[in-house]
Amino acid sequence: MTDQHAQRGIDLERPNAARVYDYMIGGKLNYAVDRMFADQVLGVLPNARHMAVVNRAWLRRAVRFGAEQGIRQFLDIGSGMPTVGHVHEVVQGIDPESQVVYVDNEPIAVAHSEIVLEGNDNAAMVQADAEYVDDVLEHPTTESMLDFDQPVMIIMAAFVHFIPDSRDPAGLIAQYFDAFPSGSYLALSSGTWEGQGEESQRSVALYEKSGTPLTLRSPDEMRALVNGFEILPPGVVFTPEWRPDGPLEDPPALSGGLSLVARKA
Repeated sequence: MTDQHAQRGIDLERPNAARVYDYMIGGKLNYAVDRMFADQVLGVLPNARHMAVVNRAWLRRAVRFGAEQGIRQFLDIGSGMPTVGHVHEVVQGIDPESQVVYVDNEPIAVAHSEIVLEGNDNAAMVQADAEYVDDVLEHPTTESMLDFDQPVMIIMAAFVHFIPDSRDPAGLIAQYFDAFPSGSYLALSSGTWEGQGEESQRSVALYEKSGTPLTLRSPDEMRALVNGFEILPPGVVFTPEWRPDGPLEDPPALSGGLSLVARKA
């Protein structure tokens, strides 16, 4: 690792989940170590790139839904790399005054997001570990961008499967929801064992070695993460099945992921 990379907190010794995901969806904000690991995953799980792409498409549909319900504040937890069709592009296309706060702890994601968002007064990036809720919510950028007395859509797209049950992901979600009033929403997606084959087990084993292990969840486990909140129709479904824009071209289980949108009553 070069001194410059070290100073910026960029670890080039191990693959990073955000950069691997960026590579999977065709981005360029990744390094050789990330591409090598992603190619290993694709070797045991050839459908991994498709999984990433359909999850991104679900994210765009979910935030559009939130905007259509009147939500004008969006908090994207574990946002990753800035890519085409990012949250602010979708929701500000509906209302240019929509406020968007992205949160990630990966230095490359933060640096490039800041470049993408330059000149956009209604979207900003916060560098923080999202598992430390106070660090996110009490960050000066978050406090200046979001009105905590107004509903928000919290986004956790392909994030919670990096949090094992031992670190209480349900409690983490509740902490974020507790900060905002009734009428707030959560858009949640996660990798799953549901409908998957042995390829998923082999890919999980690879992630175990990478330093960012995966915890795949069943529909019931997804529901448990948002216990106490209203899961909106169509419920917990494979990501392509969540309010699709048209007929599905592929079997939903190929997405390898489950999704839901919940509302705080």
